[in-house]
Order: sequence, then structure tokens, then C-alpha cells
Amino acid sequence: MSELFSPLTIKSVTLRNRIVMSPMCQYSAEDGFANDWHLVHLGSRAVGGSGLIIMEATAVVPEGRISYADMGIWKDEHIAPLKKITDFIHAQGSVAGIQLAHAGRKASAEKAWNGGRQIAEGPNSWTTVAPSAVPYHEKDRTPHELSVAEIKEIISAFRDAARRALDAGFKVVEIHAAHGYLIHQFYSALSNFRTDEYGGSFDNRIRFLLEIIDAVQTVWPADLPLFVRISATEWVEDAGAWTIEDSVRLAAILKDKGVDLIDASSAANIPKAPIPVGPGYQVPLAAAIRKGSGVMTGAVGMITEPEQAEAILKSGAADLIFLGRELLRNPYFPVQAAQTLGAAWKWPDQYERAK
Repeated sequence: MSELFSPLTIKSVTLRNRIVMSPMCQYSAEDGFANDWHLVHLGSRAVGGSGLIIMEATAVVPEGRISYADMGIWKDEHIAPLKKITDFIHAQGSVAGIQLAHAGRKASAEKAWNGGRQIAEGPNSWTTVAPSAVPYHEKDRTPHELSVAEIKEIISAFRDAARRALDAGFKVVEIHAAHGYLIHQFYSALSNFRTDEYGGSFDNRIRFLLEIIDAVQTVWPADLPLFVRISATEWVEDAGAWTIEDSVRLAAILKDKGVDLIDASSAANIPKAPIPVGPGYQVPLAAAIRKGSGVMTGAVGMITEPEQAEAILKSGAADLIFLGRELLRNPYFPVQAAQTLGAAWKWPDQYERAK
């Protein structure tokens, strides 16, 4: 039997296969609202057979958006258009998830296809925030250093966003703690130079993430899955850089707190890190975390072939396969992968005659 097409039950949710649509920004929202683009984009991947579809990084506050065109979930008015999308996803047999995010010092940026650089001034620009007043790029504006009171407000915003996500029909929440965004900025000593309870030691630097999880768990049902995406390494040997050993240690703590799966990505907290990009280059990170902490993991990064995904699962490196660009190229990768691997798979009735 194909591992890729075996179901996986996490708490009360059963995924029909191990294929996850990784959250990918579409830069197509206005004032944070989902629209027809998001419905068709995500819905087509549900029709295509993905087991879990995770909505792109969705900001918990307006200034937490990467760009002015990012998705948002900071007000109740965002719920209704999101519910339309989750209803369609679930009607196709997939599970809808959402990634809750705050971009921190990497916010206030242009759309990716317009260069993606930080916007210094104008109507689509705003003051960014960070654990310390240090910009990501030397040409970026210096971010505002968060006070403890402001940190607590953002933690509350994650809680409120999780409550809205539940009302919108999502069955999985993923906390975005990777790619140099705000939570990653806190746990990495390359971006956190605080001397209070949120800086300095390992325990202090992960405090922000742990308090967000605590807050989310006050509203997110205990029987629904909770994921965390981390940058498992920063790919540099600088003093204070986050390492895979740090990630294994963090993952064990998160598992004890009730986190169900670590989505193991990497990098993006400092410019120009020497990343060894290649097919499956991040899979060893997922494997190390899974082996070292006992928590379930998701493998992500240049996974493009059904046989490759199958081998990752059979090796015990990960429990789920997160596909990003491959699902942008081919929404029907799961259907085609089932044929390649000889797995039994039910096509949508509307497409059955093309089987």
C-alpha cells in the first residue's frame, strides 16, 4: 500500500492522504479579505486531491501583513468569505487549515511580483515591529522595538485570530514561527537582543511562541490539530544562530504543550544565507526533529515527484509531505501521483470520464 495515500488521523481529524498544500502567499487580498481568487485557488487543490490545504500566511493584525495585499483575520468581518472557502474544501473531501502569522520587521513590503522590497513611505507602508530595533535588510527602515505590553497585545491577537479561524470552519491551525517573521525573530539570537524576559537565554527567546500557543489553546478545541512551522536552521555558523539542535529541543517542548506536528522549513531571518538548495534539502531537518523529539513532522522543500514523496514517508523522516511550488504548477498532482504509485483513488465524479 502506498504510504503517500494512506490516511492519517490527528486527534479528531482524519486526512485522506499525506499530501498537504503548503501555505503560499497570493498577494491578492484587499483589506485582508479573501475573494474569488482564493476560493478558486484553494478549491482547485481540494478537487485535485490534496488531503490538507493550508491557507496562506494570514495576519492576526493589519501591521502583521507581509504586504498590503496579504490575507487577514484580525476582524470578525473576515470570517464569512473564509467560511465559503472552507465549506467548499470540506465538500471535496479535503481538510481546511490556516496559517496564523505576523511578519514583524519583514512587513510593509511590496507584492512579490513587484520586487517584494519593503515600502518606505506612502499609503501601503506602515511602521514595522520587532523584538529589537534592528532591520532585516540594511536598506529597510528600523523597526519599532516592542514593549512588553505590546507583546501581550500581539499574543491576544493570535488568540482572537484562532477563535475566528474556528468560526470560519478551519479544522487545523498552524502558527507561523518561521522564515524570519516575528516569532522567528524572537527565538533567534541573530535578531533578538533584548535583555528582559523575552530575550537572552533560550528559554526567554522561545517564551513569545509558548505564550502564543497557550493563548491559542484557550479558544482552539483540544480535539483539533495544532501545527507550528519553524525555521529549523538558519544555515549559518554565526554565534547565536538557530540550529537544528535548538529545533529538536524546542520541538520536544512544543510536543509536551500539545502541539501535534512541526512543519520543518528553514532560513530567511538573515539575508544571503548559504542555503544548500536541492531536491528534498530540508527533509533531514524533519527527520532529525521527528527522531529527536518524538513529535510528528512535515517535510517541505523541492519535493516534486511521487516516488520522492513516497520514499520520504517510508524512511520515517516525516508524517506529512508539504508541497508548495509543485502544487502551484499542478493542482492535480495528488490524482496523478496516485496513478504513478498504483494507489486506489476516487476521482471527482465530474472528472471520472478522464481517468
